[in-house]
Amino acid sequence: MATSIIDGAIPGSTDELPAGAPNKGRRRINRTLKYALLLFFVIVILIPAYVLFITSFKGPSDADPSRAWLMPQSWETAGWAKAWTTLAPALGRTFLLVIPAAIISATLGSINGYVLSKWRFPGANVVFTLILFGMFIPYQAVMIPLTQLMSNLGVPQGIPSLLLLHIVYGLPICTLIFRNYYESVPSELIEAARMDGAGILRTYASVIFPVSAPGFVVVLIWQFTSAWNDYLFAAFFSSGRNGPVTIALSFLAGGQLTDYAASMAGALIASVPTLIVYILLGKYFVGGLMSGSVKG
Repeated sequence: MATSIIDGAIPGSTDELPAGAPNKGRRRINRTLKYALLLFFVIVILIPAYVLFITSFKGPSDADPSRAWLMPQSWETAGWAKAWTTLAPALGRTFLLVIPAAIISATLGSINGYVLSKWRFPGANVVFTLILFGMFIPYQAVMIPLTQLMSNLGVPQGIPSLLLLHIVYGLPICTLIFRNYYESVPSELIEAARMDGAGILRTYASVIFPVSAPGFVVVLIWQFTSAWNDYLFAAFFSSGRNGPVTIALSFLAGGQLTDYAASMAGALIASVPTLIVYILLGKYFVGGLMSGSVKG
């Protein structure tokens, strides 16, 4: 004891604490604050989903804006039945639209990105700039010319018109993502394929396409959700009889007497496919975005 006092180390004092104890305490506080902040934002984000969910189970007399935050007096499923009956045909049409639109635009964007990143030709940068220019044209500014163009081409209203439009308007972003992604692919692989006599398509099929999974995940998710949630194109080029789910949902929510329960149930039903896509492929989406950000 005497020796400890002489040396200046008093038993029970902070001098006996491990050197990393203060840092551990600060890290614990920072971690607690971080999780509390994340929990706060999760609650804020889920508030609209809470209102949608409880309202979808309310009866006609209970589904009133003044009772939006209150739980149902009695849980009813009539709103869900009405929403499903109304939206089911449109859901089928929407899948027929978004799946081929996502696949075709992703494939064409992959080929564009491959050519613009690995097979340079005179004016390649100008072509790439012109392709990207399509991303910055407001859709509202081209609706009338597009309507006239689709009419002159004889493309039927409904899913055929929307399919063509989503493929064309998806090409700029798909090309951009794939071009940036393929920049990280070693050019030596392309040169080796050329030395073996492979042409542009053979090189793409044998060398580029097998390593393109991260890029395809990104653009497929992007195109799927963009086409699924589109309303502007659908409003101009389709109707309630041949349009996608967004049009059917607008008709369900419209009218002089709004059925709030059915409208909320319809909104939840329409959001389920995109939600499932993000839950299943969300981590691959982030990984695909980052995979082309670092070279080497």
